[in-house]
Amino acid sequence: MAKGIVIYYSRSGNTKEMAEIIAKAMNEAGLSTDCKSIEKVKADDLLKYDAIVIGSPTYYGHMAGPIKQLFDDTVGFHGRLDGKIGAAFSSAANIGGGNETTIMGIIEAMIIAGMIVHGDPQGDHYGPVSINKPDDRVKRQCQRRGQRIAELTKKLH
Repeated sequence: MAKGIVIYYSRSGNTKEMAEIIAKAMNEAGLSTDCKSIEKVKADDLLKYDAIVIGSPTYYGHMAGPIKQLFDDTVGFHGRLDGKIGAAFSSAANIGGGNETTIMGIIEAMIIAGMIVHGDPQGDHYGPVSINKPDDRVKRQCQRRGQRIAELTKKLH
């Protein structure tokens, strides 16, 4: 049976809130999904999951160091994430503060690992983004992303 995980790094709680909404939507869509802070995840844990969704606050237009470290730690088993479903989300303090570049950095790492990244023709195309605390629009985008990732994962696995 397919399984998913939502991994996040959060200092303010905003990225954590987004992660919890995405994971809940994935579970409600029928994909058993864990939601864990990056501090509770080791790189080889990723091998147990069919869908991996990663969220980070935006720091200088990039993902937070602990998220980058997770990707760096997968080098030891490069190629074994091939075919897994991937998605990303981000939060920032400002509009134009680097949300999309943060998401694209996460997606680039996923693509290099051979993961399948599912875009969205509506709303936040690359992944949900929040400016400060998630508002109702962001929460809807997180729910939509979780549902879409769950549906794709169930189709492919």
